[in-house]
Amino acid sequence: MFRAPMSQELLASLDALPQRQSALMQRLHALLEPTGPAGLEAMAREAQRLTRQNFGRTMRMFAPLYLSNECVNNCSYCGFSRDNHAILRVTLSVEQVVAEARHLQAQGFRHILLVAGEHPRFVSSGYLQECLQALRAEVPTLALEVGPMEANEYAQMVEAGAEGLVVYQETYDREVYAQMHTAGPKKDYDWRVACPLRAYEGGFRRIGLGVLFGLSDWRLEALRLGAHLEYLQKHCWKAHFTVAFPRLRPAAGGFAPTHGFPDWALVQVLCAFRIVFPQVGVVLSTREPAALRDRLAPLGVTSMSAGSHTEPGGYTGAGAEDLHQTVRGKRVEAQGAATRAEGQFNIADERSPAEVAQVLSALGLDPVWKDWDPAILSGGEAAA
Repeated sequence: MFRAPMSQELLASLDALPQRQSALMQRLHALLEPTGPAGLEAMAREAQRLTRQNFGRTMRMFAPLYLSNECVNNCSYCGFSRDNHAILRVTLSVEQVVAEARHLQAQGFRHILLVAGEHPRFVSSGYLQECLQALRAEVPTLALEVGPMEANEYAQMVEAGAEGLVVYQETYDREVYAQMHTAGPKKDYDWRVACPLRAYEGGFRRIGLGVLFGLSDWRLEALRLGAHLEYLQKHCWKAHFTVAFPRLRPAAGGFAPTHGFPDWALVQVLCAFRIVFPQVGVVLSTREPAALRDRLAPLGVTSMSAGSHTEPGGYTGAGAEDLHQTVRGKRVEAQGAATRAEGQFNIADERSPAEVAQVLSALGLDPVWKDWDPAILSGGEAAA
């Protein structure tokens, strides 16, 4: 069981960086140091070699399915922030969620990530369980990206059909974190950092970590992400981990990045993580433009989204009849001929899943739409 002492140990190790580093973190630190084109090219070749060695040519395909854009948190950079009063909001019914999932299935997806803002009135654990239970018979792999929970609540999500959890720290800079999160439960930095520990205790077998680059110094963010991953691999060794390096994208509220994270830095971070953590999955979303995604895919990426929408009902238009604004916790009916809710952020790669898969195949990679089925476990239990 993961209790306060382990959480405190993790927090202390993160706060001590970069002064105190393990041998693994020293190696990551060295790979994140300034380097020229020749050094970056050498890293890219090694990253590609290690990816082929550990993952072959497979590329796991997934799609996000947004359930709700209601949120009680005030996050300066997020389109769902509760202070963005003007945006149109909606929470899909379970039936509408199923319709969205079936649309994604028709495009080939068998890995779906359910995403929602954090709002206990609209996105309760009971609602999430209903969504999971409605989808589990049709979708082999379901994951969640929702507000943090207690370990016993995570266990309920696993029982309902979720096998993966994604939780990005956003920034490991405590001071910046406090500036960015001014209201709501997300203000608690320590609670969020310990979330993967609770998820593992609850039974999740896939756990995704990440940093939202553009809020603080990118090298320190990457180093702390690496330390977080190192700690979790040591103490949660039964789980499979992935990392992601999302960059800030335009969203409602107009927040602009405060720190640069250019393309070459993204390449360096991706390659450094592949070299130091050769068996950890790397996720690349549609936040990045198509041309860059095509160049990054062969280097170390193992999972990609395609054809994504970041607004509830984005795939089928579901929920259009219930669009509204939320002002100081109260519903305000939408005016005019609005047809869609606000997205969390603008995507950059707008190609269809089929187009992305075609490009990956041309690059010599194998798009994988399904790599898991619950029958594997049920068969194992029956055999036992």
